[in-house]
Parts: sequence; C-alpha cells; structure tokens
Amino acid sequence: MQDIPGAWRRTARGAGLLPPETSTGAAGIPAPTIFAEMTALAVRTGAINLGQGFPDEDGPAEVLEAARRAIADGANQYAPGRGVPVLREAIAAHQRRFYGLTPDPAREVLVTAGATEALAATLLALIDSPEDEVVVFEPYYDSYAACVALAGAKLVTVPLRWPHFQPDQGELERAVTDRTRIILVNDPHNPTGAVFSAAVREQVVRLAHRHDAWIVTDEVYEHLVFDEPHVPIATIPGAAERTLTISSAGKTFSTTGWKIGWITGPAALIDAVLAVKQFLTYVNGTPFQSAIAVGLGLPDAFFGGIAATLRAKRDLLGAGLAAAGLDVSVAAGSYFTVADAATLMDEGTDAGDFCRALPERSGVVAIPLTAFVSPGHRADYATLVRFAACKRTDVIAEASRRLSSA
Repeated sequence: MQDIPGAWRRTARGAGLLPPETSTGAAGIPAPTIFAEMTALAVRTGAINLGQGFPDEDGPAEVLEAARRAIADGANQYAPGRGVPVLREAIAAHQRRFYGLTPDPAREVLVTAGATEALAATLLALIDSPEDEVVVFEPYYDSYAACVALAGAKLVTVPLRWPHFQPDQGELERAVTDRTRIILVNDPHNPTGAVFSAAVREQVVRLAHRHDAWIVTDEVYEHLVFDEPHVPIATIPGAAERTLTISSAGKTFSTTGWKIGWITGPAALIDAVLAVKQFLTYVNGTPFQSAIAVGLGLPDAFFGGIAATLRAKRDLLGAGLAAAGLDVSVAAGSYFTVADAATLMDEGTDAGDFCRALPERSGVVAIPLTAFVSPGHRADYATLVRFAACKRTDVIAEASRRLSSA
C-alpha cells in the first residue's frame, strides 16, 4: 500500500483553478461564476431560484434548540482539533448504526468545516507529486477540479451520460492506472442525482487494489436516496483500509450554513488530513458541533422522513418539467433533477443560453450542466439543465406552473 506523504510539499497551481463556467475579465480577474450570475438574475427578476442547492426551510427543532443551548452554555471557543468528543462519538455511532462500520472516535474520525474543506484537506494531504492523478466522475461538484489543481495533480474524468448517468465500466477501468493516486467517488451524485450501482462500487475497490490507489468518497446526500438504502464503499470487503469517507450535516439536517462536515477512515490517513486541516480552518463551529451530535442520534423515522419528503418534491418537480416540454432524468438521490431542454432551445444556443433566458421567459432559475464539466467536454452536456428540488412544496408547485405556462 502507498506510503502516506508528508503534508508540506505542496505547490498551488493556477491552471485549472477556475470553474468551467468562469471567464477571465480585465487584468485577469475572474468574472462571476454561473452560480453567482444566476442568483443575481433571480434577485433582479424575482424568479424562483431552483439553481442553488440549499433548502428554504429550517432543520429539525431539536437540532436548532441544541445549538441555542450550546451557545447559552458557553460552547463558544475553539473546539479540539479533531472536533468535540460528543460529535466524534455520534459520528462513529452513526456509521455503526446505519452501515455496520466501527471507526474509533478518538483516532478515525475528524470534524471539518463542511465536506468541501474535508475534500480539500484530503486531496492536499494525499497527493504527493505532479504526476499523481485523481479520477472523478464527470459532471462533478465544482470544487473537485479546483482542489485537484491546488494540490498539484492531474484531473482524469470518467463520463456519466444521459439519461441514467451510470459510468461505463470499461471507461472507468481505462481511466484508473498506476498513476492514479485517488479515485474520488460522489455517491449519491451531484449534479446528476444518480446513485451508482453495486457493480460500479465493487469495481472501484478492485481498481484501487490493482493500482494501489486511495478511495475518497463524498457521501453528503447519504440520507437522501429514494429507491434503496445508501451503501458506502467502505462497507465493501477490502475497501475500508484504503478509504476515506466524507459526509456532512448540511444536507441531512438542512443546516448548510453551519458548515459541519466529517471524515472517517484509517487513523494514519486521518492524521495526514489533520496535518493539513489545522492550517486551513484550524477548527470551526463549536456550538454547532454539539447540535449535530443531537441530530445524528434522532430516530429512524426522521431519516426515513427526509428521504420520503424529498422524493415527493422530486416527483412534483419532475412532473412540472415534463409538462413544460423537457425530458427528465428521474433522480435516484440528492437534491437535484437533470432535464434535457433540447426541444425548447433555439438553434445555435446551449444550456447556458437557455438558463440565462429562463428567468425572464418563465420566472425560474436553473443551472446548466456545463457548469460541472471540463471545458473540453461541454458539448456532451450542451442541452442539459439542473434543477434543485430542495425547496418548499408550494415553491416547487409555483415554479412548475410558471414553466408550464411559459
């Protein structure tokens, strides 16, 4: 198995740091991303914003009250570097309760400033050379390319294709080589809403062993799956000793602004990530950490309920998109639904043009899937649009009405 590298030999590289939908303006200053642009359009036009992936409702009252109580009780200073003990113990108990995994809360759990910091610290810790490659599934969460570039490695993509967004196993096998340092798996998947098959998960483990690669998983939507229970890759035989599992509280408890995430995995890997993390945020969110510990201990009915609620919203949104004339990929998990708007686009335009016109045309904001792909692959996703279903039912119903009438 690979040696764990020192955390210090790093160079931040400028190439590839800009998201795919970002352009460079005067004096090389990055122009606003498509996400900022669409949000500004929503504000200016009064459109319903189905572009941004955060809820418009608060999380469970028990969790909110636990945060207020922690603040009132004085939990307002630095947390321990690995996270407050009560949360690390709750994370370990959560992994055991839902998946049969048994991380040691003292050595194999690390609390982070959301999953995005967890990903950044992990990539910076485990990448050792400019020759290292990180394999990701494309489209991908937009921070992946930036973090890989910051770590000085090369991004290698495996395409996910409309309408089911499952990777071709032959393409995955060709992408993973002896140069692969990390296979990064986002499951359930943002932005497509796909949940990978058991065959894909098992192949990832086989390839990691064959090429001596680490596996890093982004499982922030683990409790928002609709058809079958979530299966972490770390539960597959032979995977746990080379896998770092990342998740967060934001999606499960509708507390995206709290930025409480975590990593579980082998102690030596966690130590390497901690060596980097301490120079990023150091620590964060002390009272929120205690509150999320309360959330992780909520009864099964809560976790089943949030998945059922989001599934109903997915169905409502999908019906509205279909009524408006879009072809819909039915999401198996996550906040998001992807639709093909080809039949509604003018000749010579793409999803970016469509989304820029949509607020004036129908009073709804969405995000082109080209925002989540490498520049050279934009043509493969030129007609696909992502909508977020994590809004109130009445908001989704009104968005559907606007889309259909337009």
